[in-house]
Amino acid sequence: MNAAPADLRRWLTARLMALCAAETTSGAEDVGLPVLRQLLQELGATVVEQPVAEGRTNVLALWGVPRVLFSTHLDTVPPYFLPRIEGEALIGRGACDAKGQIVAQLAAVKTLLDEGREGLAWLGVVGEETDSAGATAALALASHLQELKALINGEPTELKLATGQRGVQHVYLSCEGRAAHSGSPELGCNATWPLLDWLQRLREQPRPVDAQLGRELWNLGLLQAGEAVNSVPARAEAHLLARVVPGSTFLDEVRRLAPSEGSVDLRLDEPADLYPAVPGFDLAPMPFGSDAPALRALVPDRSVVLAGPGSITVAHTLDEHLTLTDLEAGVDLNRRLALHFLGD
Repeated sequence: MNAAPADLRRWLTARLMALCAAETTSGAEDVGLPVLRQLLQELGATVVEQPVAEGRTNVLALWGVPRVLFSTHLDTVPPYFLPRIEGEALIGRGACDAKGQIVAQLAAVKTLLDEGREGLAWLGVVGEETDSAGATAALALASHLQELKALINGEPTELKLATGQRGVQHVYLSCEGRAAHSGSPELGCNATWPLLDWLQRLREQPRPVDAQLGRELWNLGLLQAGEAVNSVPARAEAHLLARVVPGSTFLDEVRRLAPSEGSVDLRLDEPADLYPAVPGFDLAPMPFGSDAPALRALVPDRSVVLAGPGSITVAHTLDEHLTLTDLEAGVDLNRRLALHFLGD
């Protein structure tokens, strides 16, 4: 950024604090638009705003004819809490997921512009934490990005390049029973017990490990049965979210282990996505998903990198933070990645 380290840190800190001060929980991303507009104006960008829904706007910034596109998301998860500095860490909602990515990417753009380079773009999308509506809508911006060589999507990867991301399956399980008074449970059929047994059988199944993406896993996110404490539940249901690897048999196992009272509904099925290695950069599997599989369609040859400062282990927690040292390293990471794809 052609600035002394102290000046760089002050620049990064001030802008990340301003972005984190805006409460941009999914569905209300436009609350952060004034700060973002000011930052992009400071960098001399040509800005294209793409309304996605009421209060939700994608933002595309252009510097010349883009060959490298940085991207990340504008929304955060609840609950919101105000940012603060403790030591050299900035603590706040979105600090690493993903407002720290915004600052690290735009600081890299500023550095490259100061060095006389162009051919850059930056895209902020809404809804990554919920419905990915922004990523879907952003594909309509392709006419601005016809010369793209690569997409650099920002997420907290501890400064490593993701080997890819596992697929996602949302599987809904339900069991039917028969209601009865709790004083005479033998007259009913409790739908909860076969569901719990089903889940236990599934827990006992070993999950495969993929050499590039790591271990397949699943989470029991929602479990519900009954309507009153003094009634035998006539229905029980569970929502599972599985992070699946190529060749997964998870859904087949769910169906094979189902009791006679059970039924299965696959509500989301996204395949795994693999990303190429880039010489000189460390690779590692990542435990989370992102908008990269959708957004890479903006690149003619689908070249994509998923990388950024910070750790996913603190994202979505009340301790979400990003150290200023990591933020500075994220600027350098993004700058070097851009130079690689620009041919320097």
